[in-house]
Amino acid sequence: MKIGIIGTGAIGGTIAKKMAAAGHQVKINNASDIDQLNARAAELGVTAANQKDVVKDVDVIILSLPTIAIPTLPKDLFADVPKNVIVVDTSNYYPFRDADIEEIKNGKVESVWVSEQLGRPVVKAFNNLLAETLANGGKNPGAEDRIAMAVAGDDAEAKKVIAGLVNDAGYDAVDSGNLSESWRHQPGTPAYCTELDAAELKQALADGVKENAPILRDKAIVELSARSSYPSHPDVVKFNRALFEKKPKTK
Repeated sequence: MKIGIIGTGAIGGTIAKKMAAAGHQVKINNASDIDQLNARAAELGVTAANQKDVVKDVDVIILSLPTIAIPTLPKDLFADVPKNVIVVDTSNYYPFRDADIEEIKNGKVESVWVSEQLGRPVVKAFNNLLAETLANGGKNPGAEDRIAMAVAGDDAEAKKVIAGLVNDAGYDAVDSGNLSESWRHQPGTPAYCTELDAAELKQALADGVKENAPILRDKAIVELSARSSYPSHPDVVKFNRALFEKKPKTK
């Protein structure tokens, strides 16, 4: 497939590298100057493109930007992009980084808000794994304990396409429902950054409590930031899982 990616940080860069390794044609754009962009493209084994060209002649556009950066994209960026081109949102809202976005703070689902900013449908994917997990946790299809990734959206065919890319990256894809249900794998939910297999992820998606998610998201940031040194990757996963451990019932 032909894939355009805007944003090449820890998540976007890893997706670009994995998609190229899987045989897809990948071009990237980021906020760097042209020399830095070219260097990043060479590092990832993909092609550099300016912002206008990165969305041209592609099957899928992946946005891997902080939530706050979404409205800064040119208003006409998708003007000439055909409606059958799939747009993927990988973002997660964190108020300490993204400032106060009132609509999201008041309960609007993050990727629904993103879709409204862009003026076109999106698929939510590649958001519920840590960058380290995404980079190094992939396994071949059918492998034992293969980690799963949630995919949400309103277009069933588009989700199937993205599920194929998730598989190419080394993960099982779990359909998490319509875009309005993508809160189930936002920060502060049992499905977020807990490294679950497909069956476990389905249960975690069902167990999410929308009203609790922002509270747990902020609690996790405060507690992890308060540590004298940032925990290792396994410790972060362990910490996230512990937020949702079911306490044994007392008599």
